[in-house]
Amino acid sequence: MSSNAAVPFWRAAGMTYITYSNICANLVRNCLKEPHRSEAIAREKVHFSVSKWAEGKPQKPTLRSDNPQD
Repeated sequence: MSSNAAVPFWRAAGMTYITYSNICANLVRNCLKEPHRSEAIAREKVHFSVSKWAEGKPQKPTLRSDNPQD
C-alpha cells in the first residue's frame, strides 16, 4: 500500500484546502440558475477594514472590498 493513499487528493495535487474549497464553491455557483446564481455571487463579496499602526496606535481604518470576480 502506498503512503500517498491516506493523503487527500487536493494535497496530493499541491493545493491548499482553501484553494480547493474556492474552486468547488465557484463550480457550484456557476451551476446555479438565475436568480440564484447572481444572489450567490453577491454573497461571495468580502468586506473588511485595514488599520495601519503608527507609534503603537491604530490609525483611522479604511474600508476595503474584495471581489474575486473583478
